[in-house]
Amino acid sequence: MDDIFEIYKQAILRLCPNCTNAEWHYLKSGLTVKHYKARELFIEWGKNGHQLGYIASGLVRAYYVNDKGVEVSVMFAMEGGYATDYPSLLAETPSRYNFECLGPTTIVMLSYGHMQAGYRQFAGLERYGRLIAEEVLKMLQKRVQSFQFETAEERYLNFIAQNPALFNRISLTHLASFLGIERPSLSRIRSKISRG
Repeated sequence: MDDIFEIYKQAILRLCPNCTNAEWHYLKSGLTVKHYKARELFIEWGKNGHQLGYIASGLVRAYYVNDKGVEVSVMFAMEGGYATDYPSLLAETPSRYNFECLGPTTIVMLSYGHMQAGYRQFAGLERYGRLIAEEVLKMLQKRVQSFQFETAEERYLNFIAQNPALFNRISLTHLASFLGIERPSLSRIRSKISRG
């Protein structure tokens, strides 16, 4: 367990190099670690009380089910990344997404209440929370802009370029839904590029 906490501590120090021992010990006192099996849900649609999750190992996909009953992938998080429905966490409302573990996954969890209490006590933890929120906002903004300004082929090529370690770990079906295209269209794009 200590090695998992050390992995998380190093992630915090990358974001906030000035994190003090007191801040780390406070944060650590509210952490829990859970091991998930493949296809197990970390966060479930319609439920609240979920937590901020740091992926120590494994891979998580966030998705919703549209009005046609089709799963639409909206996010992937692998080792070193964070997984949570941030707006739902902040508003303490039920999540609109499922967060599914795509393989055996270990997640370090921090509750919203412990996080908020830490913000009130420690300026460094408040900075840490703000930096995570900024990363989530940048990721969401980048995704929205990709649909506004890029073709399906450009979205695919950018995904590969920006996520080389993730690309071979997710199914084409999940990738196609994330890119907002049908799987046959993705196959045509891949075929065209390989002929290229």
